[in-house]
Order: sequence, then C-alpha cells, then structure tokens
Amino acid sequence: MNRLFVVKKPLFISSNNFLNRVKRRYGVKKGGFSGTLDPFAKGTLIVAFGQYTKLFNYLKKTPKVYRATIFLGADSETMDIEKISKVTPLNRFDNSQIEEVVESFKGKIKQIPPKYSAKKIDGVRAYKLARDNLDIEMKEIEVEVYDIRVTNYSHPFLSIEAEVSEGTYIRSLGVDIAHKLGVDGALTYLERVREGEFIYENEKSLNPLNYLNVEKNFYLGDTQNLSLGRKLKKEEFKNQNSGKYVVEFENYFAIIEIEKSGKVNYLLNRIKKCLWFQEELVKS
Repeated sequence: MNRLFVVKKPLFISSNNFLNRVKRRYGVKKGGFSGTLDPFAKGTLIVAFGQYTKLFNYLKKTPKVYRATIFLGADSETMDIEKISKVTPLNRFDNSQIEEVVESFKGKIKQIPPKYSAKKIDGVRAYKLARDNLDIEMKEIEVEVYDIRVTNYSHPFLSIEAEVSEGTYIRSLGVDIAHKLGVDGALTYLERVREGEFIYENEKSLNPLNYLNVEKNFYLGDTQNLSLGRKLKKEEFKNQNSGKYVVEFENYFAIIEIEKSGKVNYLLNRIKKCLWFQEELVKS
C-alpha cells in the first residue's frame, strides 16, 4: 500500500515506537517517517507506506515550525526535562530584555547539536554514545531562524515559537537563548507544529505529487521507455535544462535528473500513484 500522510506523535514515546503503532493500526509492514522527534517532544511526523518511503528526500519539508518552553535557571545534560541536575532561583527578567534576546536569534546562526540527539557520529546515533558515557565532540553547524517570537513569559518559563531551517536543534536554540540571558536553561515542552507543507489533518491521505520539491517535466517520447527503465535522452523532454524533475506516465511517476552534460539519470522510477482521494481506511 502506497500512502503518504501526517501523524501527531504524542509525548514520551520514541518516533520509531510510535511508527510501529501506526503500522500495526493500518496493518502494513513497510513504513517509515521523516524527521525524528525526541521522545519528550510531540507533534507533526511525516509517515509513508510502501514505495512512498523513497520520497522523503524530495518532499517540501522546510521551513519547520516549533513551539517550545524554556525553564530558565534549570541545568540539564540532555537540555530537556530528562536529566535536570540543578535549578537556580532567578529574579524575573524585564519583558523588553526577553524580547530583545529572543529576537537576536533571527537569521543565520551557529549552534552545537545536543549530545543526546539522533545526529550520527561515525554512523552511530549521538544519544547512544552519550548514554554509554563516551566522550563526544559535537561539531558546530550553521542553521537559519526565519522567524522567532515570544508567545508567553511566566517566570521562570519562557515560551517561544520558531520557524527554522531543516537541521535546526530547538533544544540547542532554547539553551542558547538562556545562556545569552546569562543563565542555564532546559526545555520543558517541545512541539513541531508544521514541517514545510505538512500539517496534521487527522491522518488524511496526501497526493505526493503535490508535495514534491522538484519541478514537473514532460516526457515527449514513448512512455514505454520510462515504464521499462530504458535509457533516456535529454532531447525527449520538454524542459531540457539541467535539474531534477518529476515525470508522470500511465499510473506511475518517476523522478529523473538531467545533468549539465545532458546525461539523464533515474533517481526513482515506476512509483505507483495511489488513490489518495479515497476515503480514509478503516482503522482497526
């Protein structure tokens, strides 16, 4: 069964375990998700079944929108509520100072990913290394905060909403905001509200062709060439410029790449269209 949809992951369960629940509910074996959420985080999780699991790298998944609450004065090795080791009482900050510091994070910024994260180090998830008490050096990365605002400040809890680029770590962002205020900080709440074009709509089936981050192209030759995976020529396409394209044929679609040299490569082929407009499957 080919299917693309959005689920809402609840709190205190890993993304993998929640995916297994979803697969059992729909009675499928092959499924995957895009964009791991921490166990203590909730919110939007893109899920695909069947061949559509191959599409994750081609979907419109940015910008991402998150809501988070920072516990000012709390120190945590995991940057969240899991391992808070110390809480320092603080005087309330002026609202203007809070607004100024939060606003200063808008734009391109450098951050260090959390040690307790799904980021891979030499092929191993960082959180696995951290839980084994191994020394980990997390390299600084550059991300972009397109927009960020304060949604509530009830001292010592500061709530924000941020629209960010793919690869941004909200725990790191929250801790960096606290540090710029001159204090420790840890997240007590994290929710992904939106992932690019994807929002939660009661697990409604989605047409993947509406969510691909590649331009549509038209194949002018014999579609049997596509169906059989034969060699393709640049001259057989309406748009012959170099780039990645989606091409529809019969009940299938393909994603191809035209190189600057003119060579045409299949990135994905014979992906079957599903009846995405059908009524939702009855959930057991």
